[in-house]
Amino acid sequence: MKKFLLYVLHRLAWTIPTLLLVSAMVFVLVRLIPGDPAIVALGDDATAEQIANFRARFGLDQPIPLQFVYWLGQVARGDLGFSIANGQEIAPLILDRFQVSATIVVVAMLLAVLISVPLGLLAAWRQNSPLDVAIVSLATFLLAIPGFWLGLLMLMFFGLKLGWVPVVGYVPFSENFSAAALYVVLPIATLALLEIGLLVRMMRAGAVEILNLEYVTHARAKGLSERRVMLRHVFPNAFAPTLTIIGLALGNLLGGIAVMETVFTLPGLGRLMVDAIYGRDYPVIQGCLLFTAFIYVVVNLIVDLLYPVFDPRVTAS
Repeated sequence: MKKFLLYVLHRLAWTIPTLLLVSAMVFVLVRLIPGDPAIVALGDDATAEQIANFRARFGLDQPIPLQFVYWLGQVARGDLGFSIANGQEIAPLILDRFQVSATIVVVAMLLAVLISVPLGLLAAWRQNSPLDVAIVSLATFLLAIPGFWLGLLMLMFFGLKLGWVPVVGYVPFSENFSAAALYVVLPIATLALLEIGLLVRMMRAGAVEILNLEYVTHARAKGLSERRVMLRHVFPNAFAPTLTIIGLALGNLLGGIAVMETVFTLPGLGRLMVDAIYGRDYPVIQGCLLFTAFIYVVVNLIVDLLYPVFDPRVTAS
């Protein structure tokens, strides 16, 4: 137990330099975006005095290294600052928007795993059969579909043509659960379909490799049923590499869901970041990217800690 705790602390300690590096990169890249935040916020008719006062108010008149040190000090205190566009506190704003994104991404990934893992195992078990070819072909087709295009098709068919779901807007789950479910069902289905393609191929590849090992042949020679062989011997070992992909995909989805939120007009974290980029709202962009990096690091830490559960050969050390 002590060794495990030391491992966790060691990994958490490494998140500090990672986030520092991300913070510096984010801070510099944000300021490479063309356009002056003061002019974007005040408009083209703003006077030179108004622009100067605006820049002084938000510290934009200071040298960039000094701005970075000041912002880093704020972040260390848990303060992400205030939005240039509307003056809202950024931390609560990010957490509120993140609830929307996290709900969609987590449910979509859960559905993708529940569908792709059995399909991958089935394809590996029936390797080179018509069923295997059909499953692999479907996975390859899903991998080739652009996410925004699939989302638009889903909206056109289920929203506009059939009228089963609304095509614009969002209702929080806290206000009306059934109405909220209708607004998020298409984004969840779209993301799940996109991830199924990758996960099926990964699960199948891992299962095929395990099926060719001697201990699986030995288990079959002992008279174990195919169901028991697949569930007890093949699944845990084949799922370990897929778990890594799930962690990476989950982090990528949480950070890159902006396209889906734009297509489905959802007020999530990605949409917030896109709007902030258009408005040159530096503090919001920095806060969103830093928060996304932190979530990505935490998700991959959790995946690393779960790895020994599925593969006993791997230990937390």
